[in-house]
Amino acid sequence: MVSKAKAFTFFIALTISSYASAASRTPIENWERKVIRVVDGDTLVLSPNEKVRLIGVDTPETKHPKKPVQCFGLEAKEFTGKMAAGKKIRLELDQANAATGHKDRYGRTLGYVYLEDGVFLNAEIIRQGYGHAYTRFPFRYLEEFRALQRQARAVGRGLWSGCLRRGYAS
Repeated sequence: MVSKAKAFTFFIALTISSYASAASRTPIENWERKVIRVVDGDTLVLSPNEKVRLIGVDTPETKHPKKPVQCFGLEAKEFTGKMAAGKKIRLELDQANAATGHKDRYGRTLGYVYLEDGVFLNAEIIRQGYGHAYTRFPFRYLEEFRALQRQARAVGRGLWSGCLRRGYAS
């Protein structure tokens, strides 16, 4: 009888913790929030204070603690700011990141950002040449992002055109 009671208690605890874990992720999957700050070209802060790293996009650094501002980093940040700062967005998560709780190693939520007008921000940054496809980890739009990068590079758009400002680190 004791072993049945322990098994039942374990089952209840497991069920509750699974439910609590799933419940804590559910609201994230349907976030509609306002962008309160643009950290750099691929990182946003959403209200109330959630840092979001755009999946599949890597823009030149502007805020890295160990790296100087990189070529086209300020332009990428300005572009992302123009597109998203102060605007409402919809955040979509990728099942590929479920094992990490949809977080990166810095604790930022990993997501795809859609603007109110339907523009897919992650893709638009790559399409306009403000960043490149970050392919280190698998994600849903990997092939689409690679194609967008090839197109931007082929026509010399954005960072594929060279530095626009003097004083950048190489």
